[in-house]
Amino acid sequence: MFKQFYDEASSTLTYLIADMNSKQAVLIDPVTENIDEYLHVINAHHLTLLYSLETHVHADHITGGGILKSMTSAKTGVSRDCGASTADMQLKDNDVITFGDEQIKVIATPGHTAGSVSFMWQDRVFTGDSLLINGCGRTDFQSGDAGKLYDCITTRLFTLADETLVYPGHDYSGRRVSSIAQEKLINARLANKSRDEFIHIMENLNLPKPKMIDIAVPANKRCGTPEPQQG
Repeated sequence: MFKQFYDEASSTLTYLIADMNSKQAVLIDPVTENIDEYLHVINAHHLTLLYSLETHVHADHITGGGILKSMTSAKTGVSRDCGASTADMQLKDNDVITFGDEQIKVIATPGHTAGSVSFMWQDRVFTGDSLLINGCGRTDFQSGDAGKLYDCITTRLFTLADETLVYPGHDYSGRRVSSIAQEKLINARLANKSRDEFIHIMENLNLPKPKMIDIAVPANKRCGTPEPQQG
């Protein structure tokens, strides 16, 4: 089973994957405001949520991972390079996450943030903000690095099979899925661009500061759980 969710406020795409034999499930990049929607689908199909995974520590929304952990048996998983010390699993490159008869492979794709990862499942890759449809995530905060992003996209993602489906962490134009072949051919920031050209593009985006960053990043380093009260 596979289902894609969309958060209107942050244009975030969230993914539910389930092995229907074991009824074990995984969520990728859940948004706290949409937990009821996820649980409705999970309960309707009698699923057990094993894992809530993050492609990175987000700057534009608060993850639902920590709250889902408190409501279900789900363990939280974030890259060990994200600084999310409360996560149950500190993920690293080539880790394999198993649920039922299914497996998800972790692919380190730093650059948007130092701890960004992608998740490979069957014929599709969930790229977070590392690779978007006809774009990529910005690299001007959270230890971002345009050169690293170019390297990991061209050597880790663009070397996947052309027919691999690309499911990004966001889309702001109503698009929901792409492919490796399509992104290699027409991605405006990457197609036929040298590393130096890409770095120049990324250094001159002049984007405004994300509105939620000062709230979202600290919260997401706690996997979305409330800050402990002092005293």
